[in-house]
Amino acid sequence: MTRNVPPVEALIVVDVQSAFVAGGEAVPAADELLARIRPLVERARAAGAFVVHLQNDGEPGTSDEPGTPGWPLHLPVVPGPREVVRRKTVDDGFEETDLEELLRSAGVGSLAVCGVMSEMCVMATARAALERGFRTVLPHDAHATYDIPAAPGIADEVPAAMASRVAEWALGDEVEIVARAADVLFVAPRAVPALG
Repeated sequence: MTRNVPPVEALIVVDVQSAFVAGGEAVPAADELLARIRPLVERARAAGAFVVHLQNDGEPGTSDEPGTPGWPLHLPVVPGPREVVRRKTVDDGFEETDLEELLRSAGVGSLAVCGVMSEMCVMATARAALERGFRTVLPHDAHATYDIPAAPGIADEVPAAMASRVAEWALGDEVEIVARAADVLFVAPRAVPALG
């Protein structure tokens, strides 16, 4: 885990939707997760960093299907030039969206990723950010997932915390993992030079 990580210019909040962080179907320790993500968002806003809330449009019949009680974003959004919502239909927040163009036009070169699910949308979005050349920070205590059920004859149940750690490890050595969301620092993106 990295310490003393330089500030980042954007925060990507992945799928923090009611289906996953509230009620009986929430990820384990959802309240603690939210207690770390809320101040992360607030600090990003206060620093003038760019904040993107990703919202998954689940398939019909899923808990995050648009229009269902589980679909809305759980944390309040403050829409404006530096805070936006982008809907997606796949794990990777960059695929089939304008996320890369949005970040580049804002002058973002570095970002932090938080949210749910660690091994799915969080990992896919972080990996895609790395592949596109963004410096990427992942706060260990600000992403989560569910326990992985036992597979008879293959493996016992995998606790959620272990699944999240394995997801981090699978990102390789380019991602900057910090132990605590409280240690992630933010700055406003650099200005994009006007093209003449």
